[in-house]
Amino acid sequence: LELRWHFMTSVTTDNSIDILFFGDLVGRPGRKGVAWYLDQLNDYEKPDVVIANVENTSHGFGLTERNYNELVDMGIDIMTSGNHIWDKREIIDYVDKADRLIRPLNIAKDCKGKGYNIFRYHDFQIGVLNLIGQVFMGPYDSPWNDVDAVIADMKEKTPILFIDFHAEASAEKVAFARYASTLGVSAFTGTHTHVQTADNKIIGGRMGYITDTGFCGAFESVIGMHPDGSIQKLRAPYPSRLDVADDALVQINATRFNVHKTTGACQRIERVNIVKNLQSDDPAVETSQFRSTLDAGWIEGLTSTY
Repeated sequence: LELRWHFMTSVTTDNSIDILFFGDLVGRPGRKGVAWYLDQLNDYEKPDVVIANVENTSHGFGLTERNYNELVDMGIDIMTSGNHIWDKREIIDYVDKADRLIRPLNIAKDCKGKGYNIFRYHDFQIGVLNLIGQVFMGPYDSPWNDVDAVIADMKEKTPILFIDFHAEASAEKVAFARYASTLGVSAFTGTHTHVQTADNKIIGGRMGYITDTGFCGAFESVIGMHPDGSIQKLRAPYPSRLDVADDALVQINATRFNVHKTTGACQRIERVNIVKNLQSDDPAVETSQFRSTLDAGWIEGLTSTY
């Protein structure tokens, strides 16, 4: 399977690392899609570190310990999260043992887990900070309160700094990113909306940025959830249940950052946005290549229950 044209050509050198970040994994389709994607990468395409937002991993809400271990086994090195981090209550018992998982720093004072951490590999270290926005999000502490001190602390240990900013409002993400770029951050991605934005760029000559990486999950869905339940929830006057759309036709959204090991500057940023039927040997399709007159039949032919 050839995927070089899917924005995945590695440019790693002895002086740089590739960071591959997956947008919010939604349920089993998200887990299976990411596992397939990582498995089919050849040695030239494999990143140096894999990060994923995992707050929707377990049937769309939260993260069970079983699924945490599954993600570790498939090759996820670092896991970030968001407002659904506590949806599976069992996480309260294991989050302090889950050394690859962080939760938003400002989600609440004195709660379990870490809001940032330094992750050490054989010849580099990376500092990862997880924050949650306030606009349309909930009564969380301000993400601005501790960001200067936390980034200064991480910079004492490594020049490679990564932020997952979990937020609804694009303007809040852009504003926070602009400020973070002045503090020496290497890479910044927004999460939460499950819709990949087409604004990947390098800010200030050093920080890779994208407003939202998107999500990994069922293609025929409403941001990962079954369309019927989503429509009912918005249309009907009564509460309705949201269930993960469990199809073999999956959408995989990711962002890849190439970062200099010594300076921490981002040298390249690329988006990944592909669709793959996990029950077919047909090649994956980069979504920008959809043609409406042809792909309706293509999608109908590929869609099946996973």
